[in-house]
Formats: sequence, C-alpha cells, structure tokens
Amino acid sequence: MSSEHSFDIVSEIDGQELANALDQTRRELAVRYDFRDVPTEIKQEAAQLVIITADEYKLKAVRDILDTKFLRRGLSLKILGQPNNEPATQGQIRSTIPLVSGVSAEYAKQINKLIRDNFPKSKTAIQGETIRVSSPNIDTLQDIMEMLRNSDLSLPLQFTNYR
Repeated sequence: MSSEHSFDIVSEIDGQELANALDQTRRELAVRYDFRDVPTEIKQEAAQLVIITADEYKLKAVRDILDTKFLRRGLSLKILGQPNNEPATQGQIRSTIPLVSGVSAEYAKQINKLIRDNFPKSKTAIQGETIRVSSPNIDTLQDIMEMLRNSDLSLPLQFTNYR
C-alpha cells in the first residue's frame, strides 16, 4: 500500500447531461402557454450556448428554465459564463453564453496557493488542466476537497482519481 494518497482536481462538463438538460428545456418551452407562437431557439455550439428569442422577458424565462434543468441534471451553474446579449434579426434578442471548462493556469495557481496556505504538508502539482494533490493523510485530502467545495471560486470543480 502506498504511503501517499492523492486525487486530481479537474473542471469538466458532462456532455451527455448538458445535452439532456438542453433537450428538456426545449421540450418544456414547446408546451408552455407563454411561449406559444414565440420562436425560441437554443443551440449548443463548440464552447458556447446560443439562445435566440423574442425579447428580454422571454430570455429571462428561458434562462430560468435552463438553470432549473441544469440543477436537476447535476450540472453546476458555474459552467455558464457571462452572457453576451445582442439584438438579432426581426427584433429578436440573441444571448451567447460561453461554457466554462478546464482549469486555466490562472485558476491553477490560485487553487495551488489556497491549498498550500491552508494545508502546508500536502503537495500539489499542476499538470496541464489538472491539479494533482497528494498527502500522506487521507483525512487531509478530504479536508482539502471540502475547503475547495466551499470556496468562492467561479469554476466548477470535480475531484477524480482518488487513491
């Protein structure tokens, strides 16, 4: 048995759950009375969502439904970046929402510093978009996970490869 225990910190989007949440949102919009005869479209592009609808009020309603479906599917709302709203054709509004995934170098350094400040005996290693945290004590690793879950990072974090 190894004397070092470790886990990886990643930020990934479950593509299937995202597709399911978008599909459920489309279905709910199709049967809602207030969206009858209102052309509303939700598309997933490479790293963003595009919502096209009639006006700001309808856009807010779509976002509320989308947020609810995300939470029910176990997706963090932190994967949705800052929306960019702009006018579209025929008086409609287009909202482009970037999807946030991957731990950037900036966030990796911030997470690394947070762990080292609070748990000096643990070791961290930045490996691309993954951060490996290791410690001889399993309880320390669980405390690190709890600290990161409760932190105010604007990045959805998952903990994988726990050994």
